[in-house]
Amino acid sequence: MSNSTPRPVRREYLAALALLALGVVALLAAAPQVWAAVRIDLAEDLAPVTVELSAAELAPVSSALGWTALAALAAVVATRGAARRAVGALVVLLGVGAGTAVVLGIRPTALAAAAEQATTVEGTLGDPAVAWQWPVLAGAGAVLLCVAGVLTLVRGTAWPVMSSRYDRHSAPRATRTGAPADLWRSLDSGADPTDENAEPKER
Repeated sequence: MSNSTPRPVRREYLAALALLALGVVALLAAAPQVWAAVRIDLAEDLAPVTVELSAAELAPVSSALGWTALAALAAVVATRGAARRAVGALVVLLGVGAGTAVVLGIRPTALAAAAEQATTVEGTLGDPAVAWQWPVLAGAGAVLLCVAGVLTLVRGTAWPVMSSRYDRHSAPRATRTGAPADLWRSLDSGADPTDENAEPKER
C-alpha cells in the first residue's frame, strides 16, 4: 500500500475490511448452530420427538454466501478501480442474499416444512422454539456485508491498493548502448548484455 494515502482514507478502508470480516465471521459462526427445535407429538401415547434445525435445514445458502464473502474480502484487497467497485457490488448482493435466506428460513411455515423433511416419523407438529441469537447473528452478518459492500462500491476507488514494486514490468531494465561502462553496469545488475529481452536478476 502507498504510504501517501491520507490517514482518514486509510481508516475508512480498514473499517470496511473489518466490517466485511465481521460479517463473514457472523455468518459462518451461526451456520452450524441449532436455530430452532420443533416438537412432534406421536400417536398411541409414545414419547414426543424433538427435531433440531440448523442453518443447513433453514437457510442452507447462508454458509455458502459466507465463504464467498470471505473470498470477496481478499478480492477487495487485491483489486483497484472499477474491479474493486464490482467486488463491492457483489458483496452487497451477498449480504442481501444471506439476509433474505435468514428471514425466509425462520418463518413458521419454513420451520414446519424443514421439521417434516428432517424426520421420518409422523405426528402432530408443536410450536417451534427458535433460538433467536443465531438467526439474529446471521442477519447481523448479512447487514455488515451490505454496509461493507456499499462502502466499497462508493469509496473503493479512493482506497489504497497493493504495491506494484514486485511487478515484473516495474523491474529496472539494463541500458544497452554498447558503451563499455554500460556493459559493466548491465553485468553488475545481473542482466545478460547480449540478450535484448533479459531482465536484471535479483541479488
